Amino acid sequence: MPFRCADASRASTRLPSNEYHFKIVRCAIRDVVIGLSDSPRIQSSFQSGTPLGFVQLHTLDAMRLRGVQRRLSGRPDAASETGVVRSSLRNHGNIAMLKVTKAVFPVAGLGTRFLPATKASPKEMLPVVDKPLIQYAVEEAIEAGITEMIFVTGRSKRAIEDHFDKSYEIEAELEARGKEKLLSLVRSIKPSHVDCFYVRQAEALGLGHAVLCAEKLVGDNPFAVILADDLLDGPTPVLRQMIDVFDHYHASVIGVEEIAPADSKSYGVIDGKRWEDDLFKLSGIVEKPEPAQAPSNFGVVGRYVLKPKIFKHLRGLKPGAGGELQLTDAIQSLLTDEQVLAYRYDGTRFDCGSKLGYLKATVEFALRHPEVAADFERYLLARMSEQLVV
Repeated sequence: MPFRCADASRASTRLPSNEYHFKIVRCAIRDVVIGLSDSPRIQSSFQSGTPLGFVQLHTLDAMRLRGVQRRLSGRPDAASETGVVRSSLRNHGNIAMLKVTKAVFPVAGLGTRFLPATKASPKEMLPVVDKPLIQYAVEEAIEAGITEMIFVTGRSKRAIEDHFDKSYEIEAELEARGKEKLLSLVRSIKPSHVDCFYVRQAEALGLGHAVLCAEKLVGDNPFAVILADDLLDGPTPVLRQMIDVFDHYHASVIGVEEIAPADSKSYGVIDGKRWEDDLFKLSGIVEKPEPAQAPSNFGVVGRYVLKPKIFKHLRGLKPGAGGELQLTDAIQSLLTDEQVLAYRYDGTRFDCGSKLGYLKATVEFALRHPEVAADFERYLLARMSEQLVV
């Protein structure tokens, strides 16, 4: 019977010391390298003891194990369900669970659904009350611990770069007028510990291509992808929730929400096994299926936390739905190498890529804005009363 990490404590009473430590470390290697992987190739490699290429089992004595049986708070023990207990391992730098500090913002789209408003101004700069959509997305990233913002831009997107740049004229004017509150607000748009980078997507070849354009800036690091069209509002920032899942399970994570069957044609729809109430082990993604062909009622939204291996799969992509390079197709391909998780986030999504979703977001955020909430609520109530009278 295969040795599992959950057996470690009782194994110490019946295994010789060397064999006990060997099996402990080997099990930890399994946890780190494959996470929750169902890959037959990787499973057979461990069962046979065959090296995985960059991990040589005969060098395990050089590895330092930290907290094999440590379980992170807030997540149930999965050993009884999967035989896997999360662990942390250091192998002289060969295996490193890096923190997610980079986020990619694909902002090169034309925003045709909002024409003529977006003819000369990026759709990501459309305001929800007094902040543009892209700022909400960046603030979510900052609250999740992201310090490097990578914007994949196109022509006519200069306003985004200007928004996150320092504005000496405005700051000098506000300072001269003694408007300290507004001055602080302007300066807080990009905190000093945050860096912004810009890369041009020369052709609109799809979301997958936009992410691929950021490869050199991301490097060999895990990273987030945030679509500013999806304004997500949760008790904890949604990206923070997803990075917590990534840190805990060491697997790429995509955000999903429950959708009506009739809406499946507007989403990438996941196929997989429910592992916890809010977590799925992904086995596939179907891009914009007909309702009858949808494998589930959970659709992908604009939040991803990905390992850098995704770039290999993006480079090998062929055009998919709409003749574009789809990120979901690359994730489908990534499943041949490693496990990917789908996480149903805790929060509300406003689809600001649609006019109705944008209006809903504006109303919702106006009703909680300290300057206008009370007056706006009175206006809405009066407006509703007029409609009832009519």
